[in-house]
Amino acid sequence: MKNRLYWALWAALGLVVSQPIAAQTTLVNPILTGFYPDPSIVKAGTDYYLVNSTFSYFPGLPIMHSKDLKNWKQIGNVIDRPEQMDFMGERLTRGLFAPGISYHKGTFYVTCTDIDHDGNFVVTAKNPAGPWSNPVKIPQVKGIDPSIYFDESTDKAYIIYNSDAPDRKPLYPGHRTIRMYEFDPIKLTVIGEEKQLVNGGVDLSKKPVWIEGPHILKRNGWYYLYAAEGGTSVNHSEVVLRSKDVWGPYVPFEGNPILTQRELPADRKNAITSAGHAQFVEGPDGKWYSIFLAVRPYEGDYYNTGRETFIAPLTWTNDWPMIEHGEKAISFSYPVDYKEVKQKGALPQSGNFAYTLTFDKALDPALLFMRTHDKNSYSLSKKEGLTLKLKPETVMDLGNPAFVGKRQQHLNSTAETELTFSPKSDKEKAGLVILQDEGHFYFLCKSKAQDKDVLQLYKSVPKEKTMELLTEVPLEANAGKLGLRITSQGDSYGFQYSTDSKNWALLKDKLDGKFLSTKVSGGFIGCVYGLYATSSGEASTNSASFQYLKYAGDDPMLKK
Repeated sequence: MKNRLYWALWAALGLVVSQPIAAQTTLVNPILTGFYPDPSIVKAGTDYYLVNSTFSYFPGLPIMHSKDLKNWKQIGNVIDRPEQMDFMGERLTRGLFAPGISYHKGTFYVTCTDIDHDGNFVVTAKNPAGPWSNPVKIPQVKGIDPSIYFDESTDKAYIIYNSDAPDRKPLYPGHRTIRMYEFDPIKLTVIGEEKQLVNGGVDLSKKPVWIEGPHILKRNGWYYLYAAEGGTSVNHSEVVLRSKDVWGPYVPFEGNPILTQRELPADRKNAITSAGHAQFVEGPDGKWYSIFLAVRPYEGDYYNTGRETFIAPLTWTNDWPMIEHGEKAISFSYPVDYKEVKQKGALPQSGNFAYTLTFDKALDPALLFMRTHDKNSYSLSKKEGLTLKLKPETVMDLGNPAFVGKRQQHLNSTAETELTFSPKSDKEKAGLVILQDEGHFYFLCKSKAQDKDVLQLYKSVPKEKTMELLTEVPLEANAGKLGLRITSQGDSYGFQYSTDSKNWALLKDKLDGKFLSTKVSGGFIGCVYGLYATSSGEASTNSASFQYLKYAGDDPMLKK
């Protein structure tokens, strides 16, 4: 009571000195675990919206929403209608590269590159949850990673992107440029002539490679052009240049790179590597933050979870930005002095978590098809769950197999489902797959062998469009529901099954996980657990039902 009177008196006299505010929450990295690469973020009022690459998975370009930069909820996908775009005939690691999201006068814009077909395009929406417009191609923009910058001081817009070396004559492999057009945000067309802003990178004499993912930001009268440099692997980084004019000339920061992990010991514990492809944003506390991609290898440069979305504080010194320099490791957590805002109905995206997806109403927007959406190939019901019609296509083909995938989001993870399926021939197979790409996967499935029901485990044979049978066990004729489970432990995978929904038997353990790594497979994507049914090239009227999809992930470094 005395303390309250004491502080009330001092407050009345105006003598209370504000006390330091203790950290109210902690940002936990990655903020989006698993295959969420090439992040781009925009702030609209008090809301944040983030978009990632999806390559040839469909729907494409997930839209995440947050109020606090910590808790993210997927509210839709930019490319969610086949009439907008499909990726039939394209490898999974092709399709949509690095999107950029921006907001201006009530309209959201997403730019992106369909690398093999449509090139660069822009889509718009009044509501970021969608619907988004059909893509409008921008044929003059030749390159990748376009983003739109709105200059509020002049009410002009610009589109900036990675392009070829001058005159298409590279001085060395990886020699690229950053170029820009003025842009009409109403007509969605370029204006005037293209101008080259950066040649090669920060210092052409050092032969910098893959200057890409460019953005422009204006602060304190300076235009900052910042971009990734060094390629998306272990030499990845972020660099910055600035100018008093949006068209340049841009002068590089002497302290570049402003973000990289390439100088740290390769054998450090719980390493975060390959950091770059950043975008800056002002946080709820008025301070600055950067979101960027990085990876969590379990050994060396081996990782299966793909490139993930991270966050780190950004500081300004002498009107130059700095995230985390090469001598300082990115942290798995950062305390911040503002309250977190959780969102109702959001699936967890960071830290360790577990949840079950059921299929009685609608598919979660985070689930992935291959290349397009065929609404006639599946059905949903409370009793049967997700029923997939068997298709002749396989995951080894470049079409649209009967497949619904969910990202592997942890090094140590478990995916589980309950299958109801009566195969009619040895060509018909249904079950659970862990897949990196068309040539790198393990498939745990029910099928027939010598006219009897069996449980089989296959390993893909890269570049041959075939599978190798690793093991097989008999199943009782006309057995009911079959439990299927795949576990990952960094560089190994295990496969289990249950015939009574209670007891689990080990089918195979400690299979090579590096086989599913990005380093072995190549490309830009991450592993996906998939519910999958195929008739292996033959026509079929059969179907398979999956009651649920359980997922759990538990990585030691994420326990905070």
